[in-house]
Amino acid sequence: MSSTELPSLLNATASPKASAVRVAPGERLRSVRLPGITLTVRSRPPACAGLPPALYVHGLGGSSQNWSALMPLLDTLVDSEALDLPGFGDSPPPDDGNYSVTGHARAVIRYLDSAERGPVHLFGNSLGGAVATRVAALRPDLVRTLTLVSPALPELRVQRTAVPTAMLALPGMSALFTRFTKGWNAEQRVRGVTALCYGDPGRVTEEGFRNAVEEMERRLRLPYTWDALTRSARGLVDAYTLGGQHSLWRQAERVLAPTLLVYGCRDQLVGYRMAQRAARAFRDSRLVSLPDAGHVAMMEYPEAVAAGFRELLADSAKLNGGEVSGPVGSAEAEAEAEAGTRIQTATSASASGDASGDGAPVGRGGSAAADDDEPAAGGSATGSAGVGS
Repeated sequence: MSSTELPSLLNATASPKASAVRVAPGERLRSVRLPGITLTVRSRPPACAGLPPALYVHGLGGSSQNWSALMPLLDTLVDSEALDLPGFGDSPPPDDGNYSVTGHARAVIRYLDSAERGPVHLFGNSLGGAVATRVAALRPDLVRTLTLVSPALPELRVQRTAVPTAMLALPGMSALFTRFTKGWNAEQRVRGVTALCYGDPGRVTEEGFRNAVEEMERRLRLPYTWDALTRSARGLVDAYTLGGQHSLWRQAERVLAPTLLVYGCRDQLVGYRMAQRAARAFRDSRLVSLPDAGHVAMMEYPEAVAAGFRELLADSAKLNGGEVSGPVGSAEAEAEAEAGTRIQTATSASASGDASGDGAPVGRGGSAAADDDEPAAGGSATGSAGVGS
């Protein structure tokens, strides 16, 4: 079956739940039953009625909680919802056991169609970035803008630090890893994931760390946690092998929506060298480079990501002769300066050249620009609590 087909689904079967999922102040959780899947959706009421909808898609091993720091910064701009992909967060596994990128994209499409919320401002991180790319390519009618934070688009030269995660896709590796880490407690696992996913693990607050440990303990009590993780990792690797019109890079070129690309220079899972290739692949793109960020910039530097999104909306409004509500707030501007961000624009007209338009490297003090001409397989994070890839 081709990657562009969306096969029919079976009826969903409820799976056992461990303990209650944490809900931040102002957030709400609800369960949405659809044919073949049941999705948990985290929402936050907007500052005023009538704002356009936004949907956030987390990475491998993550959950909708990955977006809790960013959503309140955008509540004057969008009506925010974040979903737990099937088998992650508080969503049970899909009935058909399909954890491919297309399977996850199908879940997103099915939800948007059922909720009649499209077109949305679609956000994705890592695996969620690959899923969001496929959704935007297959169903442009559902996507107003696309914001990708360290999207897991194919790389040939995978970073060494991403290899252990990629190996989860191999048969038998899940059982081996489980035996190897049998003595690890939830706190040790969270420290390992944080060190892998953050550019500076010291930015995690004590409260944030405690919440992540609590979520890790909850996830480890679920019988399907490792199955969902390994099958999704395998689905991501399988997506990297697809060629022709079904390849993720080819689908990136088909995306019509204005696109914001956010890359961390300290990302250990998705190579920063891919930033400029992505800026050329997406025909209407803006590139935000964060020199000190790792794999989950929306958790490390949410203000900078929010500022980049506001700029995306302003650019889109200018093209459409409209206005975006409110200027960039002082807190966002200060955070952007602190993170050393630089917003660049690459359109179809400049797609054959350097994404910066002037050949300058991206980032504070001139971070090295990349050897970006390789098709590639970015990374994913192993079993995280509140952090994913």
